[in-house]
Amino acid sequence: MSDHYPAFEMSPVPAPGPDAVPPEPFRGIYGMPAFVTIPTNDLTASVDFWTQGLGFFALFGIPGRLVHLRRWAFQDVLLVAAEDLPERSSAMSVSFACVLSQVDSLVEYCRAARPGSVDGPRDTPWNTRDVTVTTPENATVVLTAAKPFDPASREARNLAAIGITAPGVDAGTRV
Repeated sequence: MSDHYPAFEMSPVPAPGPDAVPPEPFRGIYGMPAFVTIPTNDLTASVDFWTQGLGFFALFGIPGRLVHLRRWAFQDVLLVAAEDLPERSSAMSVSFACVLSQVDSLVEYCRAARPGSVDGPRDTPWNTRDVTVTTPENATVVLTAAKPFDPASREARNLAAIGITAPGVDAGTRV
């Protein structure tokens, strides 16, 4: 993966670290490059869970029909009114970036609001801490926070094994 474009300046995601601060909610209007549409049979309860538990805010809505939610720039969800919902969550999930300092409060709220809805947090081989939440609509949402990069860690070795090296780390050096 040596031929990649370093596009970090385009991303709202801050550099990983214990003192990483999440960006302010983005309230601007843009052409959405991607978004998730989630049906709900209770818009009010869904908006409450997504805003209080998952850190989204209501950008705008069409009463009784749709609420456009957002966290950071490019993290958009459309909650749409529906009669019926699946009885269980899909095998598909959607992931949203967060920062490490948000993980504990997120887990605490979601567990209190919907017992049994949270799996994790768990650390991944690719250097993130992930929390999987099943929302009231039975959507599977993964909130993922990058951990500080340690070039001597197992995670760094995992990434180097597939050709991903951190800036400033010699690709020929084994970590």
